[in-house]
Amino acid sequence: QVQLVESGGGSVQPGGSLRLSCSAPESDVSNSIMGWFRQAPGKEREGVAFVYTGSGMTFYGDSAKGRFTISQVNAKNTVYLQMDSLKPEDTAMYYCALGRGWYTSLGPKTSDFNHWGQGTQVTVSS
Repeated sequence: QVQLVESGGGSVQPGGSLRLSCSAPESDVSNSIMGWFRQAPGKEREGVAFVYTGSGMTFYGDSAKGRFTISQVNAKNTVYLQMDSLKPEDTAMYYCALGRGWYTSLGPKTSDFNHWGQGTQVTVSS
């Protein structure tokens, strides 16, 4: 069974930064989609940022564009999400996800992912 190990959540003031990491130490993540969804209380799950590990192409949700950066370290089966200029509306549980699919300009669908992390909380508050 694929295990996704997440770390890096926490509390930060508006304008601050956090870096999330997600690794799949026992799995082959080549030619996969790996990235992050988030879900705030009372809201639908939202795609944040993804990397297509085979090509290195990335996709960002509208809320992440210009502020978040996703990167991968293939040798460690790990992706990082650098989140800068955080806003209170970024407060959510962030879930790492691993799946397969072809790159599209519309981004991956939830149904492309069959492995999920347990989530890490990000809270942005003054």
